[in-house]
Order: sequence, then C-alpha cells, then structure tokens
Amino acid sequence: MFLDYFALGVLVFVVVTLFYAVIAIHDIPHLMAKARNHPHQDAIHVAGWVSLFTLHAIWPFLFIWATLYREDRGWGIRADGKLSAEAEANAEIARLHARIAELEARAPEKALEQENA
Repeated sequence: MFLDYFALGVLVFVVVTLFYAVIAIHDIPHLMAKARNHPHQDAIHVAGWVSLFTLHAIWPFLFIWATLYREDRGWGIRADGKLSAEAEANAEIARLHARIAELEARAPEKALEQENA
C-alpha cells in the first residue's frame, strides 16, 4: 500500500517537473534576445509562448531569430565575412583610444627618465 502512494508521488513529481522544465525551455530565446538587446524581444517572447501550443515546433526558429542580432554588429556580417564599415570604424576608434591611453600613461615615465639622464 505504501509503495502505491510512493509511486503516485514520484509520478506527480516527474509530471510537474517536466511541465515546468518545458516552460523554462521555451523562454531561452527571449533571454538570449534580452541579453543581446534585440529589437524584437517582445515578439520573440510571445512567439515562445505560442511555441508551447505548437509543441515547440517553432522553437528552433526562435532560437535562430534571437541569435541573428548583436548590438555591436547589427543583423550580421557582410557576404565577404567582414564587419560593416561602421563596426570596423568603431573598432578602430576603440583601438586608437586604448593606444592613446597607453601612451599617456608612459609619458610621465619618459619625462622622468629624460630628467634623470
């Protein structure tokens, strides 16, 4: 008699766990879109809920949709595999700023070396 109730409890636990796991899985594309600051976050979230009713048939497409956009490069890269001109310019500016900061940090050291020599 005890084992019957124990088996029923295990069965209920497994069903409830699977139910919540499916709901948690449907939200992964939305969390990715939110982290990437995707412009269609809300649509991806709603489509995730719709995918629950389609037994996650559209979930792979939501996953792809959420990963297509990145804030630093927009919707993707050019056909030749390079970043857009704007992204390349921003990267170059960032490198130049870092180089200027490095040179400015070295400038006082060089001045002291020249005074001591």
